[in-house]
Amino acid sequence: MNGGETRTDGGSVADGEGRAIGGGSPRRPVEGDRLGWLFEPRLAAVIAGSLALVVVAGLVQVSFGTYSMTVGQAWRAVLDPAVLLDPRWFLNFLLGEELMRAVTGFQGELPQLARETLVVWNIRLPRVLVAVVVGMNLAVSGAIFQAVTRNELASPFILGVSSGAGLMILLTLVVFGGLSAFLPIIAALGGSVAFLVVYAIAWKNGTSPVRLVLAGVIVGTVFNSLQTGLFFFADDIGVVQSAIQWTTGSLTGTDWEQVRMALPWTLVAVTLSLAGSRQLNLLLLGEQTAKSLGMSIERVRFALSGVAVLAAAASIAVAGIVSFVGLIVPHVVRNLVGSDYKRVIVGCLFVGPALMVGADVGARLGMSVLTGADAQVPVGIVTGLVGGPYFLYLMRRQQNMGDL
Repeated sequence: MNGGETRTDGGSVADGEGRAIGGGSPRRPVEGDRLGWLFEPRLAAVIAGSLALVVVAGLVQVSFGTYSMTVGQAWRAVLDPAVLLDPRWFLNFLLGEELMRAVTGFQGELPQLARETLVVWNIRLPRVLVAVVVGMNLAVSGAIFQAVTRNELASPFILGVSSGAGLMILLTLVVFGGLSAFLPIIAALGGSVAFLVVYAIAWKNGTSPVRLVLAGVIVGTVFNSLQTGLFFFADDIGVVQSAIQWTTGSLTGTDWEQVRMALPWTLVAVTLSLAGSRQLNLLLLGEQTAKSLGMSIERVRFALSGVAVLAAAASIAVAGIVSFVGLIVPHVVRNLVGSDYKRVIVGCLFVGPALMVGADVGARLGMSVLTGADAQVPVGIVTGLVGGPYFLYLMRRQQNMGDL
């Protein structure tokens, strides 16, 4: 954008060659180094630590269940060469059997797999992968919304996306039960429409960060009230339980279908968010500065918000409404790697999955450990229990909350 200007560590603007504009010390060029910035110590430590947590929590997740196996057996099942080295089996899980046969031309019977491998790859590993995808999407969505609104309290919840999706979920379950098979698509559509309503309310010869947040609060409040009212019309306890599971966020029963549903949109959202990181940095400098550098504020703000809605909708479509991830992960990442949004987005791609996979282990095994009962709680409850105390810590630590 306009010669490749980015913000320097000192808060000034730097051009594409790394020269400082308007004060501050010059730094090593970011774009010129291509991928060199990924190996800076702080970001590399965040990536390595998050990957380690995902691996450990994922291994715990695939080791426990109705069919018992040791950690060693679970690890061998995950790394079974019969799956990893056979494109037929790997594509069968990733794409589905029909598409696998169309791609490979294979029409015979697939070779047999060990029972442990089938349990892990068919049932347990997809849940871990869905948690990874959901964590990525929510973290990236929250980071974009916070930059677009220049408000560190912004998230898919604050801007109406989650409440719109929740309302459509309840409306489908309570009133249009015959459409429940299309619930993921309906949830994603509800979130998208809600944000368009927010944008329309906030528009007055353009939008502003403050108006977007206020409009999001208004739409969220109204939609949440409608959600509560719809519960009174549900006379089937099964419908109520299903609705609660969706509106509190749950990974129970997820399989490869959810992975296939969310993965393509996740790749699109991640690619676009990384491509837009320079524009996000410019938005954080303020509207007047961004305009002086040639940015079309409204066009960029709307396009980046669309990317955030896409990421949030992909998450809601497979896991329901998971609270706090999109709010707290960008905070954690900025505290660890700084405010350059290229690093923030990459950090979110790893810290988000680490939080989600770890929280899902707690959701799945916490009740068993505490009560001995074979029960699970929605993962959104666990992320809320983690996010609340963390935000209290931020409030006590920071004097000025709200503005980025």
